This record gives sequence, structure tokens and C-alpha cells, in this order.
Amino acid sequence: MDSIKRYLRFVQPYKGKIILTVLIGIVKFSIPLLMPLIIKYVIDDIINAEDMTQAERLDQLLLILGGAFLIFLILRPPIEYIRQYLAQWIGSNILYDIREKLFDHIQRLSLRFYSRTKTGEIISRVIHDVEQTKTFVITGLMNIWLDMFTIVIAIIIMLTMDPWLTLVSIALFPFYGFAVKYFYARLRKLTRDRSQALAEVQGHLHERVQGVPVTRSFALEDHEQEQFDVKNKNFLDKAITHTNWNAYTYSVTNTITDLAPLLVIAFAGYQVITGSLTVGTMVAFVGYMDRVYNPLRRLVNSATVLTQSIASMDRVFEFVDEKYDIVDKPEAKKMEHVRGDVKVEDVSFRYDEEDPLVLKNVSLDINQGETIAFVGMSGGGKSTLISLIPRFYDVTSGSISIDGIDIRDFEARSLRDNIGMVLQDNILFSESIAMNIRMGNPDATDEQMVEAAKAANAHDFIMNLPNGYDTLVGERGVKLSGGQKQRVAIARVFLKNPPLLVLDEATSALDLESEHLIQNALERLASERTTFIVAHRLSTITHADRIVHIENGEIVEVGSHQELMKKQGHYYDLYQVQELDDPKEEYMGT
Repeated sequence: MDSIKRYLRFVQPYKGKIILTVLIGIVKFSIPLLMPLIIKYVIDDIINAEDMTQAERLDQLLLILGGAFLIFLILRPPIEYIRQYLAQWIGSNILYDIREKLFDHIQRLSLRFYSRTKTGEIISRVIHDVEQTKTFVITGLMNIWLDMFTIVIAIIIMLTMDPWLTLVSIALFPFYGFAVKYFYARLRKLTRDRSQALAEVQGHLHERVQGVPVTRSFALEDHEQEQFDVKNKNFLDKAITHTNWNAYTYSVTNTITDLAPLLVIAFAGYQVITGSLTVGTMVAFVGYMDRVYNPLRRLVNSATVLTQSIASMDRVFEFVDEKYDIVDKPEAKKMEHVRGDVKVEDVSFRYDEEDPLVLKNVSLDINQGETIAFVGMSGGGKSTLISLIPRFYDVTSGSISIDGIDIRDFEARSLRDNIGMVLQDNILFSESIAMNIRMGNPDATDEQMVEAAKAANAHDFIMNLPNGYDTLVGERGVKLSGGQKQRVAIARVFLKNPPLLVLDEATSALDLESEHLIQNALERLASERTTFIVAHRLSTITHADRIVHIENGEIVEVGSHQELMKKQGHYYDLYQVQELDDPKEEYMGT
């Protein structure tokens, strides 16, 4: 029940409104309890009243029904509206608060978490599981109390009419208790299994929707249909198992509900025949059976939906309990007035404890304004090293410092605020180009945004688009070419204007014209900034102050392009291979 305690922290701010909703609900649920009493009065005290004339009976009937119409037609509807509105308003606001908390949590989780978790599963927990917990608020914190109150008041009224018949009416209550205890213990586990299976379907679906171009290009539609069928069938099996157990529960509880009125009719009929009970009281008791057992049936049904709700809570808080790999120290300070001297000292790194080291005792001093290029074979550790600078991961051993201060002593957010990144596959959001550029500085003016676009060689192509800067780029920038996406990404870094710059394969897989425009923009961007470049194509980094050749997680050579070429070592061999193999170089006549 730890999940319930934690959930109640989100409920706490709305405690007063929940109490008000329950009080209004008590009034609303009390009104229908008058109906059996009205029927009893009409039968016993009007229809069967031998000492009253026909006119007096009609007057009494008109009076009692006139009052009833006033209550049910004028008083009850606004009470019902207010109760329903307040209940839904409270539930929706609690879900809003939870999702706000979860989105903040999502933004703090490490890249390591996202590398092993499907996006669809995360979305399932934030949308589907959170929505399921609303039942706990509406049913668990409000309706259950109202149903219990209805049962208690109905039983009190019945006791005043006939205690023995009341005992017969509630004789089957213990069987309800047994059904709840027996069936719902397992139902919670089955509900969690079903939710997890659904999350797996959503995760698989999200991934495959993004990969439709790959599926089409390799004609894998039939294969992917089979793969989806496996996930879908697993969910079907879990859902049917859950439904089967749920059906057992309903069949048992509804049988009890159906038997109870039969017992009352049998016993009350005997009393009426023997003359110890009036017909009106018997009819009223049969009426109260609905008022007692319908709420009781709802309580049992509530146990089902609450079990599902609590299972969803478990999954939500299981997600909330995911640990942060990158956590600010209590005394962490804001990073300000950055010069740009960077020192990598004896750094080793592995992604997980059981994994081998990706970097081994790497040391490097970088001066303010210097451009450092990292080269080497794929998997050598280049991108890993630069991902440590903005603390996407923390070093396993050693340290990285900026201006003489260990980066772990800074607030991570302020550290990243001073670093601009241009990657090989920059993510653009499915909104306007202006919004995507402004991610570099949301408070920038239109003039500053346009200047940044011009500096990135992006302004001209943007102005040729149908809606200029207001053009929507589509999901992940699908409506733009690779070169256009890169220039928008560079523009937002210009707008950010950071003292440190990281370029990770920023010009790979582009056509010659785009590469030229982007290379030109990147050189302007890197001017007077400490810059780190990861490059596959060596011809793009010959201008770097120093080139660092990394192989198998270790630095094997360091020097300028000219120095390394004279040395005729690993870098020289790699450069010669690229000169021979690169079709772009041949096209350019080199």
C-alpha cells in the first residue's frame, strides 16, 4: 500500500474540495432513499387508510407527490451537477499535477535510462497508467464513501421498520467480504501484467511507426506484421486471463446480489400472510434492497477498478523511482563567466558496471579558444569522450575540469547552458522553424533570431519556404532536407552563443553544397570559442589547432594536421586511406 500513501501526497492539496464533494454527494444519495418510504406511506397510510374518504386520500396523494416532485425535479439536478463537476475537476487536476511531476522526472533521467527503455513504454506510463489512477480519486476517495453512507442510512431506516427483516436483508453480507478477499488479491497482479503487456505493444508500435521507411525499403511488411502479432498476442493472453478472473468475480457477487431480494420476499411474504407485517412495509423493504445491494454491487465493482488503479499506481511510482545518474552536489554552484580552459585528467569510463572500459586513462589539456578534433575508427571512444563534457554521463574515474573547477562541482543545468552542441542527427520538433531556432534562447527577439539564421547560412532557404520562419517542419524535421536541418540546428547554437562548442559528426552524410555552407557556418561559430569536433571525414578538420587520434579508448597521437602527417603514424595512414576512398575528394579533383 506504499503506492497509495505516495499517491495521497498529490491528493492532499485538494482535501477540502474532496470533503465538500462527499458532503454534497451525501445529500444527493440521500434523496433516493426517500422513495421506498414514500411508497410505504402511499400504500399503508393513503390507499389502505379505511378511516379516510376518497377525497382526503387524493388530497394526501397530491400533497406527498407534489413534495416529491419538488425534491426530485428542482433540488436534485443542480446537486448532481455540482457533485459530478467537482469530482471530475479534482480528478483531472490531480492527474495534471502527476503528469507535471513525471515530465520533470523524464527530463532529469539519464541517457543511460533512455538507451535501455522504449519511448512507447514511457508514454504508456505517463498517459495510460496515470489516467487509470483517476479511478482511485473518483471511486476510492468519493464514491466508496457515498455508497457506504447510502448502505448505512438504508439499514438504519429498515431497522426502524422491522429489525428481523433487516437482519434477513443483510444476511449475505459476509459472503461479499469473502469474495473481495479471495478474488482481488490475484486481480492486482493480473492487472499489472496486462498493463505491462500493453506498454510493450505501445513501445513496439512507437518504434515501428518511426521505422516505417526502413520497413518499406527492405520490404519487411510481412515480417513486421509477425513481430507485432507476437506482442499483440501476448497482450491478448494477459487481457483474457484478467477478464476470466474478473468474470469469476462478477458471477459470484452478482449471484449473491440476486439471492438477497429472494430471501427478503420469502420472509416478508410470510409475515404479510400471518399479519405481522404490512404490505407497504414489504414493498418498502423490497425497494430498499435495491438501495442496499446496488451500492454494495458498486463497492464490489469498485474493488475491481481500484485494483486496476492501484496496479497502475505501482507502475507510475516504479517509473518515478528510477534513479538519476547525474545529480547535483548539495553545494553545487552556478557556472558563470566561463573562459573555456578544459582539462581532461586520467579519465576512464564504462557505461555499466559489468561493461568493459570505453575510455582508459585519457588526459588532455585544452586552452581557451582552441579547436580540438577527435578522430579514429568507429567505436574508439570519440563521441563518448565529448558526451562526458556536458555530463550526459559522469566519469568512472579521473576528472574533467573547466577553468580549473571540476564539472561535477557545477549545477548540471548551468554547465550545459554554457555548451552548444551540433550533432549528426539533430532533433527538430514538429513546430515552426522560428520555435526550433529559439530553443537556443527562448527570450530572443525576432531580430536576434534572424541574425542567428543568417550566420548559420539558413536565412535564404527559410525565406523561400511557403511560410518563412513560421513554416512547420514536421515530426523530427521531416519536411526539411538534412542540410537544412543542420543549418537550423547551427542557428539555434548561434542564438545560444555559448563559450564552449561540441560538434559531433556535424557535416557527415551531406551533399557537397550543404557541406560547404555548413562548414562555413561552423567555422564562424567556432571562432574564439573552445571547440571540440568529432569527425569521420578528416578533410573537414585539417584546420583544427590539435587533432587527437583515439583508438580503443586511448589516445594514440596528438598534434596539428601538418605535425601528424609528417609523423606518418596512425593519423597519416587513416588520411591516406580516406584520400583514396572518398568519392567526394575525387569529385573535387583532389
